[in-house]
Amino acid sequence: MSTDEVFMDIPQVENMAKGFNTFGDVLDGASKALEAISISLKAAAWISFGATAAAAQYIDMIQPNVKKAADKMKELNGDITGAINAYRNGDTSGSNRFI
Repeated sequence: MSTDEVFMDIPQVENMAKGFNTFGDVLDGASKALEAISISLKAAAWISFGATAAAAQYIDMIQPNVKKAADKMKELNGDITGAINAYRNGDTSGSNRFI
């Protein structure tokens, strides 16, 4: 009879979690930049007789998806960090998040 062992290379997994967090921060910055660009284009729309309004509309469709992706990356960071803590403490309930 054999027992299943679980091994985690904690430093590597911590690096992976940090990578997700960093990517989430980058996407947050991109989301904020898109929002600022959209506001600027909307403000300039009256000068361009509405030509920039179409570009602002396009950006307004993209920006929420970038924000959602940023939130997901940060959520993954939290999930992975929680799994690391559960592994260190010998808690098997943390693995349920990934099943």
